[in-house]
Amino acid sequence: MQPTAPTPRTDWYQAEACSLDNFAALCAQTLDSADVPHAIRVEKNIAIYDATGLRPLLADPIQRRALMAEWAHVLQDLSGVFVIKSAYDDLTVIDRATALFNDIIAREKATGTAADHFATAGSNDRIWNSLQKLCEADPEVFVRYHGNIFIDAASESWLGPNYQMTAQVNLVHPGGQAQQAHRDYHLGFQSADISAQYPAHVHDLSPLLTLQGGIAHIDMDIDAGPTKLLPFSQAYRPGYAAWRRADFRTYFEAQHVQLPLNKGDLIFFNPALFHAGGHNQTKDVQRMVNLLQVSSAMGRAMETVNRGKMCRRLFAALACGTTGLTPAEVAAAIAACAEGYSFPTNLDRDPPVGGLAPTTQADLMRQALANGWTAAAFDAALTALELRQGA
Repeated sequence: MQPTAPTPRTDWYQAEACSLDNFAALCAQTLDSADVPHAIRVEKNIAIYDATGLRPLLADPIQRRALMAEWAHVLQDLSGVFVIKSAYDDLTVIDRATALFNDIIAREKATGTAADHFATAGSNDRIWNSLQKLCEADPEVFVRYHGNIFIDAASESWLGPNYQMTAQVNLVHPGGQAQQAHRDYHLGFQSADISAQYPAHVHDLSPLLTLQGGIAHIDMDIDAGPTKLLPFSQAYRPGYAAWRRADFRTYFEAQHVQLPLNKGDLIFFNPALFHAGGHNQTKDVQRMVNLLQVSSAMGRAMETVNRGKMCRRLFAALACGTTGLTPAEVAAAIAACAEGYSFPTNLDRDPPVGGLAPTTQADLMRQALANGWTAAAFDAALTALELRQGA
């Protein structure tokens, strides 16, 4: 008996075909604390984790894998968002990064390169590529700031190893208005017409290529406008077609939740989760969050980052041996900086030797640190790698 041929797929998502009733039914779910056993509590359908209790778990490979599986389950199948409280033991690194970011904002305004984005002019400031700019401004601060095992584990939980970190600082001034509900990169950054040209299975794929996150740089209560979130909304498959519809946005405004955050807290959510920056209703709170947009090694990051330049700066900070970071924290700093994936490359000049994939920037940095290379030796080896890759 011949097997039945599968029915050809003809499903392209159109906004007019989306069902608000189906969307509302998904969003009406409740997150059961039994489904997030490592969380300290569930608040407004958001799993809350405590960094202190997670540290020993992340030090054990088996328990680390179990925790990451739980986070991936939250992001894909459950409410789509979680918070890690007190992710920085030493908050002075947040303060030092805040000062550097404020300096960058002032310099960019003075040179006319600054711009407000996604908001009325003057209501916010944004630093594009804050990742590279922080590394260039002070690599020692970068090491302590991005050498964070919780950011590393959360990124790996959703994207696997060799992820590509990018970041953008958002500073919302008092009175800064809220954003409208939206989804994020990839398809969330396309027009409705272009998004509709991608078949349904690509809409399913898009959220798997990116993780959204944020590092709170201040204590912020609800009046300061922390991100508005709609738990479970990432599960609505046609959401990239629906989020621009007025009725979906009205539902979002009625049903969204917000959580206060403290300096040093981390938040991560599925990019398909309906969300929006909140209204800063205070008179004196400058709401600063460093927005992390982490991309799969198998996707395309939104920003171009000069990782070679960053690697040279980072190596000098790590090679001095005085950072005080644990090996896991050093690994996290390298992951945030260096390219860990071998492709694309020029295979004529950079063929795989002794394996299936050529050497990466991250491989080279680990080798250089382990063998006590000088900065000059590392620079020469990295330059040779860039020439082989065709950079």
